[in-house]
Amino acid sequence: MKLDAATIAVCGLICSLCSPQVNAQSLTLSGSVTAAATAQPIDQATVTATRSDNAATVSAETGADGKYVLQDMAPGIYTVTVKADHFAAKNANIGLSAESHTLDISLNELPNAPSAPSMEDLGFSAQQTQANPQLQTTLARRTEMLKIHQRLGLITTIPMAAAVITGPMAKAKGKNGETIKEPTQANLDFHAALGGATTALYFSTAYFAIAAPRVAGTQKHGAIRWHEALAFIHGPGMVLTPVLGYMAYKQENAGEKVHGIASAHGTVAYITSASYGAAIVAVSWPIHWKFWEKQ
Repeated sequence: MKLDAATIAVCGLICSLCSPQVNAQSLTLSGSVTAAATAQPIDQATVTATRSDNAATVSAETGADGKYVLQDMAPGIYTVTVKADHFAAKNANIGLSAESHTLDISLNELPNAPSAPSMEDLGFSAQQTQANPQLQTTLARRTEMLKIHQRLGLITTIPMAAAVITGPMAKAKGKNGETIKEPTQANLDFHAALGGATTALYFSTAYFAIAAPRVAGTQKHGAIRWHEALAFIHGPGMVLTPVLGYMAYKQENAGEKVHGIASAHGTVAYITSASYGAAIVAVSWPIHWKFWEKQ
């Protein structure tokens, strides 16, 4: 059967009138994209809406204010995907039926993502914006070693004090200075062990002070100067005391009276301990040495 032109025109008109009205609708989806942590707008984020029934997509980019607008969208259910540099992508589902809809989305920042322009981006050179790494390393190393020096110094006072206290126990004397009680081997060994422990700890302590890297252009003042000056007394004393003590120990074990230079062991030990204690007090006593700082 042949259709004339009039019939075809009528059929076309009927089809156009019977077409779903929704296809003629043009919907709008708008909103803003912000950072979840700071609520700051995200520029140049890509927002894409994909229709679930036919995979049709509409995309737009956010402006400096983080806002976006998707236009010419038909009614239906959409999956909205938001992507931005340095942020994790995010999806959201929304059904569109009215003329306009609003959808605000916040994104989580990725680890180690730059949150602001660097100083180099602003025109400053690395030399102008970064501290001297070598100097920072030197300062950190010196600080750590001096902390160890201080802790070991305080620990050293324990066997040192014990050695000074047990010193007279090694030999008891009468009113006229004569020996009234010979030292036992146990007393001698215990005193010698305390002296050895003191010596080992002392030189370990001194190592961390001597080996700590120096910083050029710095000047010591106040109690630190006293602390270091006293080292010229207890330093040689800590070398001489164990030497004299060993000599005295050998003489005692041989059944002899302590004689000669070895007899100065006790005196040297007391002077060494006193100067060492003064050095500890100089930097540990909770008083600001204002007078000496002014010198």
